[in-house]
Parts: sequence; C-alpha cells; structure tokens
Amino acid sequence: MPKLDVYDRSGSVVSQKELREEFANAPINESVVHKCVVAYLANQRRGTALAKTRSEVKGSGRKLYRQKGTGRARVGDAKSPIRVGGGVAFGPRPRSFRINLPKKVRRLGMKSVLADVFQNEYCRLVQDFSMEVPKTQELVQFLDLLGLKGKTLIVLDDYDPNIYLSARNIRGVNSCTWDLLNAYGILWHDNIVMTESAVNKLEKKYTN
Repeated sequence: MPKLDVYDRSGSVVSQKELREEFANAPINESVVHKCVVAYLANQRRGTALAKTRSEVKGSGRKLYRQKGTGRARVGDAKSPIRVGGGVAFGPRPRSFRINLPKKVRRLGMKSVLADVFQNEYCRLVQDFSMEVPKTQELVQFLDLLGLKGKTLIVLDDYDPNIYLSARNIRGVNSCTWDLLNAYGILWHDNIVMTESAVNKLEKKYTN
C-alpha cells in the first residue's frame, strides 16, 4: 500500500499514512479529466451576452430615401445592420453553456486527478488543525515550513472560518472542504495540502 508522510504544524514528519492501492495508484484517464475541466469552465459562464437586433434598436422605421431614381443602392431604415447605429445581424443572445456530465464520468475524473496528485507527490498530508483566530502570518509560516512554493490549495475536513479568512489574504492560496473539490481546482494549483480527516473521507468516497 502506498504511504505518505504526515506533517505537523512545525513542518516535521510525525507519522505515515497508508492509502489504498485502488485509490492512490488508480489509472489516470486524461480524456475524462479533460471533459471534466471543459464542463467545469463551461458551467462557470453566465451566458448573458446580448446584442440588439434591428427590431430592438431604438429609431425610426422610415425609409431613408426613395427606392428608385437616386442612383444609389436601395436602403431601408436606419436600424439596418449595415448602417452605423443599427442592429446586429447575428450577434450573441442569452443562452446556457452548461454541460451535464454523467455521474460516473465526474467520479472517474476526480479519481484520476487525485491519483495524479498522489503519484506525482505534490500533495502534503498534515495533521488536522484549526486556528483560534484569523492570522495570515501564522498560515504563511506554516506553508513555508512545508516548503511549498506557488499556488496552494488547502483541503479541510470541515469548514473553518478562521483558516478561510487567513488563506484568502495570501496570494495564490485557497482553501475548501473535501466535498467541494473539483478536477479543475486541483489541476490549477501547484500544491495540495490535505488534512488526514479529509483524505480519509476522499478515500472512502472514491473506493466504495
């Protein structure tokens, strides 16, 4: 069974955590991960872009000049799409960009991403911890002791407002609970810091 070091608040290794083979060394399906990322980004789009058509532009419907006898091209009103200030012929309209993936596909994508995290060793397991008050400097020192550089995601067992408030003040550092993890969020960060309880719950969810 794969083993990962577990760190304490001082950055020292205090124990090792054994993970199930089917959880930590699961095969990585890149195509499914790609689908999960595309779906996540598409579902973040609001789809509210709107351009007015000629029927929605404010203006007179009077024909600008007579049809024949001027030697010029025939033309309708000023709201025509070919005129400045007119409507847009094929502009964007409000629509949904949502992509609904099957539950099994989403599950396989998360298993692949988590396996990649453990196999490439950019995950740090830490003992369960909490903060009595929000203190950004304390969290910065903790991450420095772990030797982490770049964007970091802290994965917790339960929501801790003090950790959340401390992490949001640090550029490139985010926090979330284990049940809010998604494939894009994991891939976007350079480092993942997980508490033991969070790993236990993820392991239980993705090995049953």
